[in-house]
Amino acid sequence: MPDTVDKISLLNAIPVRSEQVKTEWKGEYVVLAFPRFKKEWMRRFWLFKGLSQDIHVTLEEHGTAVWQLINGQRTVNEIVELLAVHFSNEADYASRVATYIMQLHKDGFIRLCLPSASHPL
Repeated sequence: MPDTVDKISLLNAIPVRSEQVKTEWKGEYVVLAFPRFKKEWMRRFWLFKGLSQDIHVTLEEHGTAVWQLINGQRTVNEIVELLAVHFSNEADYASRVATYIMQLHKDGFIRLCLPSASHPL
């Protein structure tokens, strides 16, 4: 008999910012800076060639609003509720926020944790 696994709703997950990602500001928008290379020897080699040590990603207005609310304490559902005013109750904004958070997770900017134990999903 196969093991049963409890299904976890994304809305109950807690997004936590990656320790490797630095938050910078460019005007009113957040810029995420993260290391271009994981291995030290690669960093030294490519920096010698004139490449920047970090990759910078500028978030747009909605992305900046989402990023500011990710604090390692709030669930995705709480973030969606807090953004209702920001999105002026646009149609399907909750789905857009959830999709955006999943993309941040996929790209390694955040990890998603269980609310009870703060274990990564």
